[in-house]
Amino acid sequence: MKIRVLGSAAGGGFPQWNCNCHNCHRLRHNQMNGSARTQSSIAVSTDNRNWLLFNTSPDIRAQLEAFPAIQPKEGIRDTGIKAIMLIDSQIDHTTGMLMLREGKPLNVYCTEMVRQDLTSGFPLFNMLAHYCTVNHHLVPVDGSSFTIPGIDDLRFYTQALKSKAPPYSPHRYDPHDGDNIGVIIEQISTGKKVFYSPGLGEIEPHVLTAMQNADCVMVDGTFWTNDEMVTQGISEKRAREIGHLPQSGAGGMIDVLDSIGAKRKILIHINNTNPILDDDSQERKILAEHGIEVSYDGLEIDL
Repeated sequence: MKIRVLGSAAGGGFPQWNCNCHNCHRLRHNQMNGSARTQSSIAVSTDNRNWLLFNTSPDIRAQLEAFPAIQPKEGIRDTGIKAIMLIDSQIDHTTGMLMLREGKPLNVYCTEMVRQDLTSGFPLFNMLAHYCTVNHHLVPVDGSSFTIPGIDDLRFYTQALKSKAPPYSPHRYDPHDGDNIGVIIEQISTGKKVFYSPGLGEIEPHVLTAMQNADCVMVDGTFWTNDEMVTQGISEKRAREIGHLPQSGAGGMIDVLDSIGAKRKILIHINNTNPILDDDSQERKILAEHGIEVSYDGLEIDL
């Protein structure tokens, strides 16, 4: 199984276009050891030719141009993207579908709640009906398995996570199973498993079990502290309040990852305010001591 990190940042990317926080300012002025990042998305394949795209960020065009394996190879119009799976209906995970409108119908796998959001509050599916159209395939939220035609030798298990729907969702303040999911990706022939969850606010029992049973976990790396945006004067909202488990502090992501044993542990969906974006920071040293990696655009993982 090959996994390509197309984008590793949270919404807005890094540096964010209108942000002058400590990280964004220093990166723009070459004052920190770090690298720019686009908004989070990964692609998965077993043959390096047919790819399942997880989420479609607003940066999708640049991400595809930086990834030769997924680019056109045959005929006038072609792509290595065989299907798309949406983790949620957030703007930074779905808007990229508009950039894919010139092709054939998009085979999109998502929950019923995400489908509802994308045909009502943020009607991307309706808009795309006038271009390439969308073939929606329902994914379960109870952990049951399914396969995807054209994506050989992979099986998927999707689990509902506790989360809020996006601000534009008709049920923003009425959470439903399927607003956000975690995904177990299993290679059938080898039994190797990856647990992928870029938005993770609470470690429920089924989430912990999935992480313990995976060979590699790629999980929410949005914030270092719960009050990160508050202390930097950016927002009054805290990490846990908006559905992200911070890395530090009691019960934070570091503690969780320490508890799941020896395996590859990778943080993705990293906010521009997070000090781990500085390769020389004390926070990065702490992560290294715990055997935790920080993803970057272009990272490739082979299992």
